[in-house]
Amino acid sequence: MTGFAFDGCRHIAIEGVIGVGKTTLARRLAAHLSADLFLEKPQDNPFLERFYADPARYAFQAQMYFLFQRVEQYRELAQPGMFGDRVVSDFVFAKDAIFARLTLNDEEYGLYVQMHRHFARQIPEPDLVLWLQAGVPTLQERIARRGIAMEQGIEAGYLDRLHEAYVEHFRSYTAAPVLAIDTEGIDPAGREEDFRRLLAALRACDARPGVQELALSRA
Repeated sequence: MTGFAFDGCRHIAIEGVIGVGKTTLARRLAAHLSADLFLEKPQDNPFLERFYADPARYAFQAQMYFLFQRVEQYRELAQPGMFGDRVVSDFVFAKDAIFARLTLNDEEYGLYVQMHRHFARQIPEPDLVLWLQAGVPTLQERIARRGIAMEQGIEAGYLDRLHEAYVEHFRSYTAAPVLAIDTEGIDPAGREEDFRRLLAALRACDARPGVQELALSRA
């Protein structure tokens, strides 16, 4: 991709591991850009709480619900007049497949992949992905601070495996620029100075398809 222009991106997606701050930043960025906000809806999944309590028993049900839910959401996104000129989301369609690889057994995953591939061909890619990152201790601290009861038992090993699954996914992703942002020492979602630094970096970068590091360290 040449001639990248952040202000010309119609769909900006924010991704990353549980607790990294995707939704908070999506809300702030959408408000700043006067863009429509396009959020995943985990609270609507009737199997999610049961999955956290008993992953082996409820993983397939939870993943299938998310798959069909996201298909419907992206169909709404594609409908003329449903959204404005710009959209900021806190997920990409491929997110569910990243989780499925970790949570499903081989037989379940094989069936899941067949259905996911069928729908994925119909789903448009975003114009830009912001991939937020943080270390496991930081993620655990943020998960504890936001206080969602069913998330409190998430183990460090699962968060680490999930990060590695994101790395594997984006290693071969070339459909859009992916800007990796280390949020360990910076808080663009909650700190005005850091948010302004993020906007300046986005407008100055020469993004191309694939992953690039976006340096936002405080001076």
